Amino acid sequence: MLEGSYTRLTPLDAEQHVQTLFEAATAPGADDRFRYLFDRVPADLTELHGWAEKAATSADPLFFAVIDKATGKAEGRQALMRVTPVHGVVEIGSIMWGPAITRTRVATEAVFLLADYAFGLGYRRLEWKCDNANLASKRAAERFGFGFEGVFRRHMVVKGLNRDTAWFAIVDSDWPRLRAGYERWLRPDNFDGSGQQLSKLSFA
Repeated sequence: MLEGSYTRLTPLDAEQHVQTLFEAATAPGADDRFRYLFDRVPADLTELHGWAEKAATSADPLFFAVIDKATGKAEGRQALMRVTPVHGVVEIGSIMWGPAITRTRVATEAVFLLADYAFGLGYRRLEWKCDNANLASKRAAERFGFGFEGVFRRHMVVKGLNRDTAWFAIVDSDWPRLRAGYERWLRPDNFDGSGQQLSKLSFA
C-alpha cells in the first residue's frame, strides 16, 4: 500500500474494489476512457469482476486500485508493467481514472506515488507509452515530467488496429528535481477549498 495526502494505492482486489471501479469505468465518457486501453468498457459488473480477478493475480502488470482518500472509493486503476529488474526499467500504464479523479490532485499524486516507489526501489528508468494518436495521454506524460523520446511506428496491434507508440520516460537522475516539483504542488496550501490548484505543476 502506498499512502499519500489525497490518494491511496492498494493492490487491486476484485471483491473489495469492483463495485466502485465499475461505477468509475462506466460513468459518462466511458468509450473515450477506454478507447486506447487494451481492455474494453465492461458490459456489466460480472464482466468487470472476472477481469479484476485475473488482474489481481498478475505480477506483471501489477495492478493497483486508486483510492480517493476523501471518499474511500476506488475511482481508478493503474499498473506497474514490463518490469525488468536486470536493467532497472519499469513502465507505468494501463491507467483508467474515472471522472471523479481525472485532472485532480488525486490522479497526479497517484502518478507521483508509483514513480517515487519505483525509484525508491532502485529502478533507473520509468517509462510511459501510449498510442501516438492519444493526444490527452501525451499531454499528461509531459505534464507529469516524462520526456518524449520518439515514436515506434506500427509497434503493435490493439483492438485490431495498427498502433504507433509514443515513448516517454523519466530516468533516475531526473527524479530529485521532479520529486521536488511534485512535493511543492501537492502541498495543501496549493489548493483552495474546492481542491482547485493555485499554482500549476512545475519542475523548474
